[in-house]
Order: sequence, then C-alpha cells, then structure tokens
Amino acid sequence: MIRRLIFALGIFSLLAVYAFPLLAEEHCKDPLGCVEVGPDDPIVVGAMLVVSGPINYLGEDTLGGVELALLARDYTLLGHEIELVVEDSLCTAEGGQTAAQRLAADPTIVGAIGTNCSSAAQGAMPIISSAGMVMIAPSNTSPSLTNEDIEVGGSHLPGYFRTSQNGLIEGMRLAEFVALALDAETLATVHDGDPYTEGLARSVADTFTDLNKDVVFEGAVNKGDTDMASILTEIAVHQPDVIYVPLFEPESNFFAAQMVHIAGLEDTIIIGGAASFASNFPENTGEAAIGIYVSGPLVSGEAYEEVLAQWKEEYGSDPPSGYHAHAYDATNLLLNALEAVAVVQEDGGVTFGRQAIRDAVAATEDYPGLTGRLTCREDSPFAGDCSPGTALAVFVITEAEVFDDNWPPPVAWNFAVDSFE
Repeated sequence: MIRRLIFALGIFSLLAVYAFPLLAEEHCKDPLGCVEVGPDDPIVVGAMLVVSGPINYLGEDTLGGVELALLARDYTLLGHEIELVVEDSLCTAEGGQTAAQRLAADPTIVGAIGTNCSSAAQGAMPIISSAGMVMIAPSNTSPSLTNEDIEVGGSHLPGYFRTSQNGLIEGMRLAEFVALALDAETLATVHDGDPYTEGLARSVADTFTDLNKDVVFEGAVNKGDTDMASILTEIAVHQPDVIYVPLFEPESNFFAAQMVHIAGLEDTIIIGGAASFASNFPENTGEAAIGIYVSGPLVSGEAYEEVLAQWKEEYGSDPPSGYHAHAYDATNLLLNALEAVAVVQEDGGVTFGRQAIRDAVAATEDYPGLTGRLTCREDSPFAGDCSPGTALAVFVITEAEVFDDNWPPPVAWNFAVDSFE
C-alpha cells in the first residue's frame, strides 16, 4: 500500500511538472502568448522614460501623467493592484534598447508607456515587438516610427502606438505658420541627427518649399556641442527670415544665447520645437530667449483642468513640460485595452492575451482623451498613430517666463482654432 501511495505521488509530481504547464499553454489561445496574473498578484505596467540626464524633466512630466491616470483608478484594475515599473530609457537608442530588454525579460508586464524620445523608441521598438508586447509613446513624433516602408526610412513594427502628434502633421502646420502667419520668405533649419529633430526639420523644410518659399540653409550640430558660432556664422550669410531649431536642451540654449552676437541675424526669428518646451528653457537661455517662438502641446478643457489641479495637489508645482496629458491618455488606452481583453478566472486570477491587447489598442476609436478624440490608425505612414494632432500651438517666450518663473508662455498661434485665411 505504501509503495502504491509513493508511486501515485510520484505520478502526481510528474503531472505537476509536465502536464500542468501544457494545460496552461492550452488555456492560452493567443498567438503571442499570455500574461497570467494570479489571484493575489498585481497587474504590472511598465514605463520607459527619461529618468536621468539633462532632459529628465521630460520623464518627470510623463511619469506624473501616468501616475495621475493610475491614481484616478485608485491603482486598481479588475480587482487587482496596479504596479508600475519604470526603466530609464535616457534619450538614446542604446538607452531605449536597455530599458526594453529589462521590461521584456519580465513576463508579468502587460505593456509599456514610453518612450519619451524618438531615438529611444528606435532602440526599444524591435525588442518590445519581438516580445509580443505593446508600447504606447506619449511624446515621440518622428515620422519614421509609424512608417512601415523601410526603403524610405520607416521603422514601424507591430505593437508600437503613440498619443503624440506625428511630425509630418506638426511640420506641415509649423511651415504654414512660418510662411503665412509670419509672412516669411526664407527659412533655415538646424537639427542634431536625432530622429525627432531631423524628422521635424525635414517636414518643415518640405512643406515650406511646397508653399513656394525658399529654404536657404539646412544644417546640423552634434549632441553635446556648446560652441554654435560656426554654424550661426554660416547661416548669417544666407540671412533667413526664420530659423527652425527643434533642438533639445542644452544645445538649444547655447544656440539661442549665442545667436544674438552674430551680425546679420539681428532680425531673424527663432522657432524651437517641443524638445525645448520646458519651464527651465527660458531661465537657462536668459534674456536671449525673449521673443523666441516654441511649438508645443496645447491642451484645454474641464477634464484637463481637473487633472492639472490634481497635479498641483500631488506634486506641489506645475508640470515641467507639455506631454503629461498625452501620457495620461496613453495610460488609459492601455488600461482600457486590458479591461476589454481580460479573461477572469474563477479564483480571481486574470489572463491577458498579448495579441489581444495589441488588437484592442488598435481598435481604439473616438476615445475622449484629454488631448482630443483619439482613434488609432493602421495605415502607413501613420501606423500606430492615435492622436488627432489638434493639441498643438506655437507659444512665444516673454520676460515673464525668463525673469518671473511664469509657465506656460502665452499662445501665439493655436492650430486648432486660428486660421491662415
């Protein structure tokens, strides 16, 4: 009898080792696999953000938006606690790759918010896609990220979505602002080789040319450059009406501060990109920032005002940059998708199919977000774009931003309201 009992226990042990995993695999019918959440386990959400370095304010801004979206749900979903895991993606392809590898190595993570920078997304996307995961970026704008045609520089892969505006749309609108609102005839552009800055500079230049205006200079600086005298002197030869400089800090600070000392550029207008749409840009640039135009997100409405009030209550300050609302929306898109595809077990455990999560995000249509009505597209070159592209404006830096810590600066042009007629 004892031998039979031992034999039976042995058979049971073998079943536990070999048969139960097979049953678990059969339970998951999703082609990309499933995330299994135990009855007492948390639902784990990942984030790839700029945590360190000179532009960590972008990560701080995004993290606040993510946290407030989770707080609005009491950090719970389907009766489970939500746990947030944040990895530092820096603002480089290498940083994005490392952050993605760490998240992909954790089988409990249901999806990720991020990255902040387009360069980091380039590094993260192949890993996240290969792992069958989903990432929803709140502040990537490079056109290549949603373009599936690799022959023209596209890099989109399944699982990538974003709630920020596509640079093709932003560039087109900015070029119209330069040509029609500022009545400029000539334009110079400067980027730093980053997919974000280069993509925007290209888009602005192409549309400006299509408007029968002249792009008289297209150049680049390197990340880390501090002496801008050479490129500024070269630009001055062409005497453009406007210079479009979508650089990150601190390069944008150096460029603007040193431009005032270059003969021939006294009347030239500078327009910066959303990379410099940050509360510390005016202070770091100094008096030279006065009069500079900066493009950036413009979000309004009662729901957004409530989130802003909650931000001040939670963090005791204003958001440091402009993509917190996009992060809030990105988080809700992911959580809504999880709710839509969850298979709740009798014991309270939950199963999420990874392909099902992707499909649910892709099916987002007319979602009432803080940044507008979001609908995710699948057609290249907008594959994964969910933003309506309307939450965008051009702001102008005044003395109040430089000397009195005012933020955000006043709106010079609201693309959703103002007309070029």
